[in-house]
Amino acid sequence: MKLQHLAIGARFEYEGLVYVKTGPLTASSESGGARIIPRYATLKPVEAPLHQEKRLDLARRDSGAVRAAFDVFYETCNRLLDEGQREALAKARDDFLAALG
Repeated sequence: MKLQHLAIGARFEYEGLVYVKTGPLTASSESGGARIIPRYATLKPVEAPLHQEKRLDLARRDSGAVRAAFDVFYETCNRLLDEGQREALAKARDDFLAALG
């Protein structure tokens, strides 16, 4: 299997090390550090990628935690900004929450 056939986040083995694909030509090893993986490299998948519906399940289950963390972040940003910038921040917050569903 070639790197271009793997999705971002997929795990694979190359030259005896396990990597996670982080970009079109890059991967991070589980022991740390990034590396460019040549297009000609033959890779061995470590595990099957998560199906899209399983990813959506995880996102839905964790949306409460994401929302709570975002609310803390939003309040911090709101305190740090000048009055004139708070309206733009509030709109960005509304757009973010709408995207979460």
